[in-house]
Amino acid sequence: MRVALFATCLGDTVFPAAPKATVQVLERLGCEVEFPAAQTCCGQMHTNTGYRRQAKSSVRTFVDAFADYDAVVAPSGSCVASVRHQHAMVADGDRKLSRAVAQVAPQVHELSEFLVDVLGVTDVGAYFPHRVTYHPTCHSARLLRVGDRPLRLLRAVRSLELVELPAAEQCCGFGGTFALKNPDVSVAMGADKARHVRETDAEVLCAGDSSCLMHIGGLLSRQRSGIRVMHLAEILASAEGADR
Repeated sequence: MRVALFATCLGDTVFPAAPKATVQVLERLGCEVEFPAAQTCCGQMHTNTGYRRQAKSSVRTFVDAFADYDAVVAPSGSCVASVRHQHAMVADGDRKLSRAVAQVAPQVHELSEFLVDVLGVTDVGAYFPHRVTYHPTCHSARLLRVGDRPLRLLRAVRSLELVELPAAEQCCGFGGTFALKNPDVSVAMGADKARHVRETDAEVLCAGDSSCLMHIGGLLSRQRSGIRVMHLAEILASAEGADR
């Protein structure tokens, strides 16, 4: 199986630890991971804000970059949801691009999906002796329907104490450009989420999207909560003796 890493914009420019950890986990499980240098943005921001025509070039670049792989793995439910649910809409009317999307999009997986459904693994050999709570991000929960896959992976991590997050299914309020267009509502929603995180007495908040962790983590930091935020991939990549 030829596996490609889709790092995503946020992973490439702001939170590189998540895509790096994704590679570590996959290689630990015997995958040979490649990074197609031609990859760029999936086009989600353009599509979500109504610039469908402008998003077409991003979709075309995406399918060209990942066409030759058996599987594409990304540490982002949000970006994977865009590829699997929006790319066909953007390509509509362009017969050649639509065919390419139909071939590539089904091979694109969010990390927990790939580990549990494709590799058939829940125990990835991780060790993380901390109290952790998990936030199910909207796109992973509602569009990809990853369900309890991330929780099953976390429960298999040695020495990790997993605690339930109150009102876990509630949106954190980030929503990409939603946070820019509706900052007051976004912050209010994020404040609710941060309060629920503090109620768990967790040391670490985990999620499968760096964007949501950025939003919630910013609020937790301003509140001087002492709670760290970590991507699911980072926890799964942790090993005994590692400085976490």
